[in-house]
Amino acid sequence: MQKYKAKIDLLLFIPLAAIMLGSILHLAFIAINELDTTASVVGWVFALLMLLLSACFIHMFLATYYAIDGDKLIVRSGVLYNNEITIPSIRKIKKTRTFISAPATSLDRLEILYNRFDSVIVSPKDKQGFIAALIKLNPEIEVIV
Repeated sequence: MQKYKAKIDLLLFIPLAAIMLGSILHLAFIAINELDTTASVVGWVFALLMLLLSACFIHMFLATYYAIDGDKLIVRSGVLYNNEITIPSIRKIKKTRTFISAPATSLDRLEILYNRFDSVIVSPKDKQGFIAALIKLNPEIEVIV
């Protein structure tokens, strides 16, 4: 099995992490300064939930990868996204910079079109090696980069 790590774009990661960290700090500040005990507890609960959500977010960024196993392309992003695509069904690979939500941790992306109407957007760190490995298994893939 060949594994390709996802490219992490700091211009995407840093603003999202800053928003999440700012939210946690804001909720903690409110909880600390709140005189009402119930409101303080609610503030801490929401701060804890944001902290857990942030941990999931960071895990997603660090655990996104693409693997080629036999004739399957496995696209994995954190614990929530796991997709298997048969490589013979891939029709086209094209470069994109779309902002669409995808298992891609960078805006330097590739759109993989497969079957008749399906597609997935990925961002492998080694794009050329990734494309070459797919073409080796399916020379019919049209590449537009």
